[in-house]
Amino acid sequence: MKRYLQGSLWLGMYVLVSLSPLLLAMVGPHPPRRDFLTEFSVALGFVGLAMIGLQFVITARFRRVAAPYGLDIILRFHREISIAAFGIVLAHPLLILWRDQSLHILNLPAQPPRVWFGVFSLLALIAVIVTSIWRVRLRIPYETWRIAHGSLAIAALAMALGHVIGVGHYIAMPWKQALWIAMAAMSVILLLHVRVFKPWRMLHAPWRVERVKAERGNSWTITFRPIDHAGFRFEPGQFGWITLFTSPFAIEEHPFSFSSSALQTDTVEVTIKALGDFTGKIGALKEGDIAYIDGPFGAFTNERYEAPGFVFIAGGVGITPIMSMLRTLVDYQDTRPLLLIYANKCFEDVTFREELEELEQKWPNLAIVHVLEETPEDWSGEQGFVDAEVLERHLPEHRNRRQYFLCGPLPMLVNVELALRTVHVPQTHIHAELFNLV
Repeated sequence: MKRYLQGSLWLGMYVLVSLSPLLLAMVGPHPPRRDFLTEFSVALGFVGLAMIGLQFVITARFRRVAAPYGLDIILRFHREISIAAFGIVLAHPLLILWRDQSLHILNLPAQPPRVWFGVFSLLALIAVIVTSIWRVRLRIPYETWRIAHGSLAIAALAMALGHVIGVGHYIAMPWKQALWIAMAAMSVILLLHVRVFKPWRMLHAPWRVERVKAERGNSWTITFRPIDHAGFRFEPGQFGWITLFTSPFAIEEHPFSFSSSALQTDTVEVTIKALGDFTGKIGALKEGDIAYIDGPFGAFTNERYEAPGFVFIAGGVGITPIMSMLRTLVDYQDTRPLLLIYANKCFEDVTFREELEELEQKWPNLAIVHVLEETPEDWSGEQGFVDAEVLERHLPEHRNRRQYFLCGPLPMLVNVELALRTVHVPQTHIHAELFNLV
């Protein structure tokens, strides 16, 4: 209940801050009123600008802010609300153009600087949206995109502020201008928090690669040990942002779920599948290499829910956070019934296959169901995909009382959630996480 109250509080503060420019505009002497379209477009511009500024707070990785939701949900909210903020900002000039029934404002050489600021701020926002949504299709390297993303966001905010001050309507008073400048400065400070202050702390709390173990499914398990510091405790299912092959000031950091038991306090493990340019280099890590970990983050953990039992559904490397939960439950000697439904392309690709078989043999409360796309000749298990029929055959009788944890590729998660609702599992009992956030 406390977590829900905290979440509601942060959401309420977000709405209040987004509307604060309108409240600020109502304070003090008012300029002459204009037509409705103009005033409405100004209101949208103020709200959109405040929402853009808040994106720097959302992405600053404050644990207290992320705790009620999980950083994965925070980052998804950031993506979705950024598009909404862009739409609100875009409505501002479109309404002005509609009011004037003219495109003379697009004749930039004839316009004052405040119009230039507004146009270039909008262009910067368009670049942010396009490169974020279509980064993979445009083949923009992740590190290049992160640099451009932050730079364009700062530029868009700064030029939008120049536009607002240049127009001067509703903020002509010096103290109002000072407040707007302070809000913009706070956004820059938040960016520095993520890019400078936090990496500086991480630089003084390094980790050493203790072991590199090859796993099935073209995956690797990396064991990290803290160097001259206590490390941290995490909840099973959580993740950290890990920097390898470079310093924590570098742009190249990636989120990976912890796969080790939460009761294993002297080291932490992550299991990474070689899928791209960065992860393809994981196998080249050597014992003694230095790493930096920012964490833990995430609310995808069974420890936050009371239930008579748990059902885990994983696809491919999505087993990683679920493996952490299983290992922790076994270490706790938890006697509640556990069901794992694990989907893979073929039996040879089943990551942790031998360990899972061993766990199932020695832990009577654990049942494992493998679902394979390609099956060997002597296969007698499930074939195809995790659908409603598979769930009907294996879910327990009192399925509506269990808590369900799903992790895997997005298409699988969408289909499994629909299938779970088909077999009458309450939506509130379903918790899903993608195995990649970026």
